[in-house]
Amino acid sequence: MTDHIHFARLAETARPLAPLPTAVIAPESADALMGALLGRDHTLIDPIFVGSADKIAAAAEELGADISGIEIIDIADHAGAAARAVALVHEGRAGALMKGHLHTDDLLRAVLKREGGLRTDRRLSHVFAMDVPGHDRLLFITDGAINIAPDLACKASIAQNALDLAVAVGVTAPKLAVLSAVEAANPAIPSSVEAAEIAAMAARGEITGGSVQGPLAMDLALSLHAAAVKGVEGPVAGRADIVLVPGLEAGNILFKALTYLAGAKAAGVVLGAAVPVILTSRSDDEHARLASCAVAVLAAAHHS
Repeated sequence: MTDHIHFARLAETARPLAPLPTAVIAPESADALMGALLGRDHTLIDPIFVGSADKIAAAAEELGADISGIEIIDIADHAGAAARAVALVHEGRAGALMKGHLHTDDLLRAVLKREGGLRTDRRLSHVFAMDVPGHDRLLFITDGAINIAPDLACKASIAQNALDLAVAVGVTAPKLAVLSAVEAANPAIPSSVEAAEIAAMAARGEITGGSVQGPLAMDLALSLHAAAVKGVEGPVAGRADIVLVPGLEAGNILFKALTYLAGAKAAGVVLGAAVPVILTSRSDDEHARLASCAVAVLAAAHHS
C-alpha cells in the first residue's frame, strides 16, 4: 500500500484488534469473494458466508482459493441470505455485514426492517473514506450512496455518523464542512441555507464530536490559501476532514472525479445501523477492499 499511505495506516491501526466476525452476504462472484478473503487473510475480519454454496464454491474455484475453513450457510435466495445475515448479528455471531454479489437494496431492506432489522435512532448513511494522492490526510465524503435528497434532520444524522467514524479511525477533533456553491446562506440555493442550519445545530450542541462549518464551497473547505484569499475564517475553512455534500448526486460525482482524475482510492461503509455494513464495488482494487474492512473494524471497536 505504499502508493496510498493513509489506507496503509488504517490497516496498521486495525490489525492489532481481534478479527471482526462478519456475515458476508452472497459472495457468489470472484470479485465479491476476493474482498472477503483479503480481509480474512489480513486478519481484519472473520467471515461467515451466507449465500448459494454452489455459487460460492464456483467463485472460489475461479480464484483458486481454499475456503474449506469458512462456515457457509447455504441460502440461494438473496433476500433470504440478507435476512439470515441480519439474524447472525442478533445472535451475537456477527459484528458487521459485508455486501457480496447482490443488490444493495436487498441488503438494506433486511437491515431496515422494523421487526428483526438493525435499525437504531440514527439514519443510515454512507461514508467514502478517500485516500487522495498528494492530500495530507484521509478525506471523508458523505453521503454519496444511500440518501438521495436528504432533508435537514437526515443531514444532521449524516453529519453525526461521519464525525463518529472519523473519531473511530483516529482523527483528533475532526472538522466537517457542509458543502454548497457559496459561503453564505442564499435563499436561492437551498443547500446553502441547510448548511448554515447544520452549522447552527452543531453550535448548539445538537451535533457533537468535532467542528462543523457551513456553507462552504469545496475550495474553501480544503484550501487554506483559498480561504485566506477570500477572507473566510472559521475552525473548518481550509482544514476539512469531512465534506457533507448536498445530495447523493453531488457525492457520487465528487467521489468518481477524485477516483478517475486524481487516482484516489475509496473505502466504503454504511453507518447508522446496529453494526457497520461494508460496501465494496466490483471496480475496487485490493487497497480499497482492505481499507473498507479496516474502517468497519475500527468503527465496530469504537461503538462497542
